[in-house]
Amino acid sequence: MLGENIRKVRKKRKLTQDKLARVADIPYTTLTKIETGVIKRPSVQAVAKIAEALSVTVDELIKNSY
Repeated sequence: MLGENIRKVRKKRKLTQDKLARVADIPYTTLTKIETGVIKRPSVQAVAKIAEALSVTVDELIKNSY
């Protein structure tokens, strides 16, 4: 669910995975693994960086279905 929400928000913002990873300052491979569910429990720091880069809260990413 988290990965799906990140992907949906990223696409709404018209960002590529590469661009989001660079803006969030996390490895591209980490982002792709989170979005696809390979990493099921990403670190709090990674999720916080992604949320900030997408201009949403961590709670919004976790709870909302976009």
